[in-house]
Amino acid sequence: MSYLTQKTIKNNISFNGISLHSGLDVNVCIKPASPNNGIVFKRVDLKSNNLVYPNFMNVTNTSLNTTIENEFGVKVSTIEHLMCALFGMGIDNAVIEIDNEEVPILDGSAKVFIEKIISAGIEISDSPIKIIKINKEVNYSDGDRYINIKPSTLSLDIDFELKYKNPIIGNQRNSFKIYEDDLSEVYNSRTFCLFEDIELIKKNGLAKGGSLDNAVVVKDKEILNQEGLRNKKEFVNHKILDCIGDLYTCGYRMIASIQCSQGGHYLTNQLLRKVFENKENFSIVEIKEKNLPHTLINRNFLRSIA
Repeated sequence: MSYLTQKTIKNNISFNGISLHSGLDVNVCIKPASPNNGIVFKRVDLKSNNLVYPNFMNVTNTSLNTTIENEFGVKVSTIEHLMCALFGMGIDNAVIEIDNEEVPILDGSAKVFIEKIISAGIEISDSPIKIIKINKEVNYSDGDRYINIKPSTLSLDIDFELKYKNPIIGNQRNSFKIYEDDLSEVYNSRTFCLFEDIELIKKNGLAKGGSLDNAVVVKDKEILNQEGLRNKKEFVNHKILDCIGDLYTCGYRMIASIQCSQGGHYLTNQLLRKVFENKENFSIVEIKEKNLPHTLINRNFLRSIA
């Protein structure tokens, strides 16, 4: 049985919860899908034109979440944590039925999604996976904030830094080899905000479902969540979680080296748009074991995309 072939879930995954920004109670059912189907969201509260594809060209909003929209104006928002979990568990194909506009926030991380995928089991097909290989360096910047992507040999490396004036968050930096390292601290890291920003966020009609159950809130030199942080670098690790989920809107896993400073959903989306506007920047490689370089077939890589 090859680990380098496309995967879906074995059994349906059902859950419900409050959505972070709309504050509504939402039901989700993730269903298995056949090879080459990809990931697709289906708004089951609508009878027609209800399929929305999580593609970077369909991203219409990046303010505090990633929102995708089809040509009929049908949206699904806050997809990034679920997309990270699907990426991390190697799920290539799935139909995500949802009865409202926003994916539930659950605990504010990808932890519950990961656990549910593991409990559902993974179905491995005979169809080979495809991987995007970055061929040329591409940069995108917005003032002091920047993100760049470079060719890599056989891995996806993400190096991310945060710069906050708040003394608790401060300057944090972390890096991971996504296909080799243990990402449990990334998956477990929750979304966060500054206490002084909450009023403005709510005035803008967002975070209606936000609470200390689904976000880390920092006030001056204090973390308001009673349990504190889950790991020392939870703030930057959550940004890496978001970055992985947003990268998966390119449709495939990727071989590349990414460095980002003070980025977020907007920078990652703009980078993807810039990469894919020029065919010289990338190649789409169909991975088959018989044509793989020997160095790619190692336990770490196989485990990570299994």
